[in-house]
Amino acid sequence: MPTVRFDHPAAPLASAGSAPTGAVRERLSKACAPKRLAALALVCSAAALSACAELPSLSGVMATDAAGQSGATLDTPRFNPFADTLETATKGREVIRNPTPEQVMQVGELPEMALGRPDAPLTIVEYASLSCPYSRRFHLETFPTLKREYIDTGKVRFILREFPIGKQSGLATIALRCAPPEKHFELFDRFMSQQPTWVSQEVRPDPIAEIAGEVGLTWPQFEACRADQRLIARLNWIKERGRTLGVIGTPNFFIQGRLIKSVIGMKELREIVEPMLAGRGAVPAGG
Repeated sequence: MPTVRFDHPAAPLASAGSAPTGAVRERLSKACAPKRLAALALVCSAAALSACAELPSLSGVMATDAAGQSGATLDTPRFNPFADTLETATKGREVIRNPTPEQVMQVGELPEMALGRPDAPLTIVEYASLSCPYSRRFHLETFPTLKREYIDTGKVRFILREFPIGKQSGLATIALRCAPPEKHFELFDRFMSQQPTWVSQEVRPDPIAEIAGEVGLTWPQFEACRADQRLIARLNWIKERGRTLGVIGTPNFFIQGRLIKSVIGMKELREIVEPMLAGRGAVPAGG
């Protein structure tokens, strides 16, 4: 089994040529389909209908039943930008069933990237991949209303956590954390809105750096972050912690500790959030 490494200056990059031209679907299909893995064709066929589903491991162990839920891009260990091998990505992983809010709110060495009052009565945590079309759909179609009605009014604290799927997504994730903290959500929005221009099967730093440059990140700063193994390890901790909590793809959400493994619209959000805010369980997460 070949080793899969996250590409940085210490490890040669994959082809840096331009991504193939074509429709957005073709571009995103190529992003989720590494070569020499014929079984992934089945996954990408399913993606046309619902989601890019996680593959079974080589030992035949299938993903959890949540992989059957529509509207999420599911993590493929073979293409994990932070893992060493397929075996280490899937073997012996501990998963906490029904994690408590305190377990969900455990943080690593990187600060949480959050919007809203720290003492808001309700907390929503999203695990997102910058290359995921379903994460993009949530942030373009649902998030503006969520922010206006619940975050800006002090009812919800929103936390965004990294769960990159694919090497190109991992590289963009590094650029996102490398930007000034006050520009984090602005750059996230730019990556999402311009997703078709930079997502590709190949690792291509140039379009990522170009978008990051729109918020002031310079090429030398980007290169330094790509070589920062401490930063990569800390980002890896966030993703692995998400897996431990039961996250299997993107977007996945914790709403006051309840895990939702699919994209969600405002109608569903209101149905979950309003009873909590009315007094049934509306306490700060981890409090």
